Amino acid sequence: MARIFTTLSTLSLGLVAAALVLGLGIGDLYTSPPESSDLRLRSIHLLTGVAAALAVVLVESIVVTYFIGTSRWCKEVTETYALDTQSLRKSIQLKRKTFPLCLVGMFTVVGVAALGARSDPGNAMENTADWANVHLVAALAGICLIGWTYYRAWLNISANQTVIESLVDQVQKIRKERGLETADDDA
Repeated sequence: MARIFTTLSTLSLGLVAAALVLGLGIGDLYTSPPESSDLRLRSIHLLTGVAAALAVVLVESIVVTYFIGTSRWCKEVTETYALDTQSLRKSIQLKRKTFPLCLVGMFTVVGVAALGARSDPGNAMENTADWANVHLVAALAGICLIGWTYYRAWLNISANQTVIESLVDQVQKIRKERGLETADDDA
């Protein structure tokens, strides 16, 4: 999972960075009338931003799903083979540490998108130009915060993989002692 997560998180951060760069390239949308090239770039920025937001939510959701599934698996294996519950407790602890990180990442990207919508001169609200710098600062801070949540999630996924490997080793040993089929027999 760590390799898959690394790939997905890198791609989603790349989309966020692309949206940021596109946004920085937009000229003055608040003059009347804005240039057509600025309007075209604004549309591309908006679509890239939406894609980036969806990608971040997807990646964070995959992490949540991974921890739900693996902690359940750890529980079932621990109960089935009457193993010490230390590994199960560690997996649950990692899951509980990771969920808030995922929520922070999701809320961050939603907040940046909402500020972008508020700063859009096409939304027919007053003082949209005043929100452009707020959106920019939020986007810069947001990419850092999302990157940090990804890093922390990656550390927790790696630690959880160690827990799973430990449980698999314990199960293999027990199955071998009992004369049951093991993964080594399948190879």
